[in-house]
Amino acid sequence: LRYWSSATRGPVVLVFHGCPDTRRVAMTGDAAAHEVGARLLAFNRPGYGSSTPTDFTHTTVAHDAAGLLDVWGIERVAVLGMSVGAPYAAAFAARYPDRTTSIALVSSPSMPDDAPEGTVEESMERLEPEFLAWRARIDPDDEDDEALAARFLAELPAADAALLAPYGTDLVGGLAWEALVEPEGYLRDAALLTRPWDFDVADVRCPATVWVGEADAKAMAASSWWTDRLPQAALEVAPATTHLATLLTQWPAILRRLGRGTG
Repeated sequence: LRYWSSATRGPVVLVFHGCPDTRRVAMTGDAAAHEVGARLLAFNRPGYGSSTPTDFTHTTVAHDAAGLLDVWGIERVAVLGMSVGAPYAAAFAARYPDRTTSIALVSSPSMPDDAPEGTVEESMERLEPEFLAWRARIDPDDEDDEALAARFLAELPAADAALLAPYGTDLVGGLAWEALVEPEGYLRDAALLTRPWDFDVADVRCPATVWVGEADAKAMAASSWWTDRLPQAALEVAPATTHLATLLTQWPAILRRLGRGTG
């Protein structure tokens, strides 16, 4: 698993990235981690960048995360799930309640009611042609990082792109490359998103906050699904804010809220 950790001291926040996204989204919280006094730890799910592809599920990713914490000698963490990463963060909190102090679910989708016909692998096959066409437009194999970053930003909502661009070519270009260079991670994430998850959200017992942007229609619609099912859930709505912008503009507030759960 390719990981990244902030060079900061404080309670550890384990970050589960979105899709198409990578561990590098946690790097956008580096300044906030210094400000608040927290340490961020993020890893690429299997099939993203140089993380070895596997037939992962939400629960196996939770086990991967626990293994990473064991390597680092970290016993307890707060967890943050961004967008598609939210179910993985919730799976960790559900499977490892003694290791989870609090959870933040940012711009999160809800679980679908029904599964499509066929297996996850068959869903991946159906999604692959559209993904490969989109990947070709971004062209992550291009060695011109500045051009790669520009193409990736052009695919985002304007408000999100405007906030992500100042983090620079290295972060944005690297994020685009890790997210798209191999198809397995994205395709499995997308396929899993269309079917019921392999854990029960009601098993998440730690303090939880659902963070959503007012201008993010899908996440706004999903927010009540989460708050209805999490025993200790609060809702925070960022006015006039889009999907990725909810994380980028709320980092300090999110980390402070997570810190309250660490005691």
